[in-house]
Amino acid sequence: MKKGRHDGIYIVGAGFAGRALARELKDKGNLGSVTAFLDDDPEKIGGAVDGIPVYGPIADVEKFMARAPASEALIALPSSARERLKSIYCTLSRADFERIRILPDLSQIVDGEAHLIQAREIDADDLLGRSPVNIGLKKSLDYLRGRRVVITGAGGSIGRELARQLLHGGAERLYLLDHEENSIYEIDKELHLLQEEGVGEKATVVPVLGDLQDRDYVRFILRRLRADVVFHAAAYKHVPMLEYNPIEAVKNNTFGTKNLVDAAIECGIPRFVFISTDKAVRPNSVYGASKMLAEEIVLKRRPGRGDFMVVRFGNVLGSRGSIVPLFKRQILKGGPVTVTHPEMSRFFMTIPEASSLVLKAGGVGKGGDLYILDMGEPILIRDLAESMIRFYGFEPETEIPISYIGLRPGEKMHETLWDTDERPMPTGYSRINRLPRGERFNGSFDCLLSKLHAVCFFDPDKPALYRNRRELRAVLREYIPSIEAPRDEPEY
Repeated sequence: MKKGRHDGIYIVGAGFAGRALARELKDKGNLGSVTAFLDDDPEKIGGAVDGIPVYGPIADVEKFMARAPASEALIALPSSARERLKSIYCTLSRADFERIRILPDLSQIVDGEAHLIQAREIDADDLLGRSPVNIGLKKSLDYLRGRRVVITGAGGSIGRELARQLLHGGAERLYLLDHEENSIYEIDKELHLLQEEGVGEKATVVPVLGDLQDRDYVRFILRRLRADVVFHAAAYKHVPMLEYNPIEAVKNNTFGTKNLVDAAIECGIPRFVFISTDKAVRPNSVYGASKMLAEEIVLKRRPGRGDFMVVRFGNVLGSRGSIVPLFKRQILKGGPVTVTHPEMSRFFMTIPEASSLVLKAGGVGKGGDLYILDMGEPILIRDLAESMIRFYGFEPETEIPISYIGLRPGEKMHETLWDTDERPMPTGYSRINRLPRGERFNGSFDCLLSKLHAVCFFDPDKPALYRNRRELRAVLREYIPSIEAPRDEPEY
């Protein structure tokens, strides 16, 4: 700790979230003491909240630190616009706090239930997304009360956030299904710790290890779990990686989804929500094609056999393996930051916002429908890189260079959330649109799946087709002409 600095905390925001944190710090007594609230509300400045003084405006924090120093600032403004958060963060950075933490978006704070355990180190993606929208999460989750909920891919970025938010839904059981042991261990441990700290409602959390490519296992486990709702977030997703491993992309993302949908129908699961991607629109990559086919599997289930729906959106900020963590590593190493092309753009949304909208859509959506989340305007990857460089205190190009490396296999310059002949329609729910859709494969979808199955799974009558990458691409391009030819093939 710096010389003369006290183990105190400034809470930025004297509203419901800030007051909840102050009470928790006082009750626990061993996590530091609150020096003061910082706020811009003139009616609060100069007064006290629960006996704690309120200083302000926030822009004068350096002056307050001179007379009442502290080591940490804790931002408790869950409904603030991103531009305001950026301004506050810059102000706090100049005040030389040792640590700046932030509470999550309003979508993760339900009915005033803000907890210190939810606070975390502020990061670039907290300031890059658009302003959060309050969708009334607790009310949105009423359809899950007392239910058994399965999350596939529960160890991934979206799966984890769905699980965190589902703690507020009153579900009877949360089944965390993933094939990656360490990821499922981490989210299981986190959820139990959150519950011990009083976050959310009581639910039995059960980690379930398993692979969706194992058809017999999927049928067995869904029968055993007796789930009411499935959120299907599991997928291989790294576009260039899957260009080199196209058969695994189709086996996991397409046939894994088929195994899950077939088992869910067989077990009579009434609600199934599949999480898809903008890369499924006019796909040029095997990943995009695998998700397009998975969408079709979900939407073609027989009518009257449950509400099976698709929710499609673009990139999420800060997900594992995405460009935000990559850019951070590159910046902290001194650069260069690698960008594919100066004009490349993507849609972006924060993980909490995407997850809360998926949960909302899962409650209001109807079977056979495809829903699109409103992602706002696309963002230039170059602008994202420059914003992150400035967040970490450097100047783009002069201190941290940006290197343009060209498109990688399977990548597009720009993504779109719907095709040129499609028109999304409003649903009456903020940032959730419905996409009417027609027949995609002119009645030949089952034939397409059959041809792909012969490549992905060994057939003694067709041994030459097994794991033949060129045959797989030929089949995909026969039915999906937008698929690109591979630039090169791996040596195996």
